[in-house]
Amino acid sequence: MSGEILFLAHRLPFPPDRGDKIRSHHLLKALAAIAPVHVGCLSDSAEDFEHEHELAAIAASYCMPRRTKPVSLAGMEALVRREPVSLSAFRSPELARWVEHTLATRDIAAIYVFSGQMGQFVPRGFAGRLVVDLVDVDSAKFEAYALERSGPRGWIDAREARLLRQVEAGLASRAAATLLVSEAEAELLRSRVGREHTIVPLANGIDCGAYDPSIVEPRAELTEGGPHFVFTGQMDYAPNVAAVARFATAILPRIRKSHADAQFHIVGRAPTAEVLALREQSGVTVWGAVPDVRPFLAGATMVVAPLTIARGVQNKVLEAMAMARCVIASREAANGIDARHGRDWVVAESDAAFVTIALHLLARPAEREDIARNARAFVLGNMGWQATTADLPVLLGFAQAGAGAGAKRDAA
Repeated sequence: MSGEILFLAHRLPFPPDRGDKIRSHHLLKALAAIAPVHVGCLSDSAEDFEHEHELAAIAASYCMPRRTKPVSLAGMEALVRREPVSLSAFRSPELARWVEHTLATRDIAAIYVFSGQMGQFVPRGFAGRLVVDLVDVDSAKFEAYALERSGPRGWIDAREARLLRQVEAGLASRAAATLLVSEAEAELLRSRVGREHTIVPLANGIDCGAYDPSIVEPRAELTEGGPHFVFTGQMDYAPNVAAVARFATAILPRIRKSHADAQFHIVGRAPTAEVLALREQSGVTVWGAVPDVRPFLAGATMVVAPLTIARGVQNKVLEAMAMARCVIASREAANGIDARHGRDWVVAESDAAFVTIALHLLARPAEREDIARNARAFVLGNMGWQATTADLPVLLGFAQAGAGAGAKRDAA
């Protein structure tokens, strides 16, 4: 099949510095190797426009309107329209007009929708091939939120879960293929929307060249004292907030009974007030946004991922493993990564297990280093982006990858 690709993403795929942007960034690069790609996305902040030139360098054309709608307004619109807040929050008339113009004037053979919110921009009459990358089953995530919360917030989350489930089913019925980040997520969606649809996993990968411990110097503060436990992630994301609170309040104090100098480093942008308050806990440092998380990973004695709500594959875990760090992960955070417990990483089922495993590995540095080396070897052998995106030409209906996008670049 010949023609061009329309790529719709809810956020600018640059820079690749958070989970969703990492995936969309590498998918965009892979798509541009197949055919010219036209990119429609939304910007979250003025800082996004500092990376507009990177988008212009890869896109045959693009549109990137600013998302300025307040959450309160999105919520009211969602109530009136009887739709998920997620759809209302990402609605953009400017982007919708650009999509209509692009489909009318370019030879778009396939549309790749990244994240379910962007399905609203695909017209019902589109005759080409539609691939929808939901990444995770968002409706299940909101169901979990609703079970943990009471009052109006619990009602809102339950409503969002119910309506998102309808959106997910609708997209799966329209798409030639619906993609999820892991087989577990794919099976969950099949169980919810029906097995007559083509629902397949497309795993996250890792840039093993960038996440290479041989080229990164550890952060100076993590080279003395310790041991140093590190968590990385977007720190206004509710599952991450809960995870660091869990480690700082329920796990670290018990480790410090045996290792009084044990330190917990929370690394990631936009820490909430709840996260910032954890600085009052002995041994906890909240770093906030940093230019590069790799020095913190390089200096970590162990990297921890004690998430209790997690959908799909955790990039933070893959990054730590690529950096040859010993990772202790919860069962939820281990989802979708086919590594071996005790060889490539360690999976802890409870707070007590986190403590026991951490103390065991602190007393056995040789065993800890073996796990760290095996972690990088596992990622190198199984989780590179070239391997994980190899099936995209077939999924999109192109017989083979082309030479890449060579069209004249222009911005809407």
